[in-house]
Amino acid sequence: MATAELNGVTLAYDDLGPAGAPRTILLLHGFSSNRNEGWRRTGWYGAMERRGTRVIALDQRGHGESAKPHDPAAYGREQLAADAMALLDHLGVSRCDVLGYSMGTRTAMQAALDAPGRVSNLLLGGVGGRLFDPAPVAGETLADAMRAVDPETIRTPLLRSFRQFADEQGEDRLALAACTEAVSPPLAPSDLARLPMPVLVFAGARDELAGDPQVLASCFPNGRAISLAGCDHFSAIPHAGAKAAVFDFLDGLLDDDFPPFE
Repeated sequence: MATAELNGVTLAYDDLGPAGAPRTILLLHGFSSNRNEGWRRTGWYGAMERRGTRVIALDQRGHGESAKPHDPAAYGREQLAADAMALLDHLGVSRCDVLGYSMGTRTAMQAALDAPGRVSNLLLGGVGGRLFDPAPVAGETLADAMRAVDPETIRTPLLRSFRQFADEQGEDRLALAACTEAVSPPLAPSDLARLPMPVLVFAGARDELAGDPQVLASCFPNGRAISLAGCDHFSAIPHAGAKAAVFDFLDGLLDDDFPPFE
């Protein structure tokens, strides 16, 4: 494990593969996950290594082995994106592909909006049209689920699943609760329409949290969507079909009419 002091916090990361590799990719994990669970255990590290790709993956603040502040003000989307860009600066990477999953897609999109010239291809997993749904104004929240003393008292099945996942990873639940309470401006279709790079959006066909990936992909000038049959939010990331979609996209094999990839 390597660490770096960036933007006032300690960030843990992996930098795997040769610095002179023809392709470099930055991996951004989802909520309550971490770089080891989100990318190593699910086979992405090994698959990237076999392709000769340099892989950079960090534990986003509040997760894994990185710093875990308990203040929601520390977790704005722009701050998470700034962490990712600062890590690339630290490692001397000026431009690369960026792959995010679930919460990591929001970090990835913000990084692309802040520095479009640094993102060659943008790959967004576990997300879709529900990105634009208004936040619920009442009811049980992820923060409630993370702070619950007894997980059996969590009424919402999806929230109970996130809590179980966080407990399995030994995550700091108070840091995760603070992360969910951060206030960031909503991502608007008009903002995403300004992104020039090729974009792949993929989600499980049974992922009710994400919604239809085509709805989100259509917001980008060069967007493409893939729906993974039989997968939900938690089973899509380790699925071989997700890796196949990402690699075919990066190799320019999904659509002969799609712009050439860098």
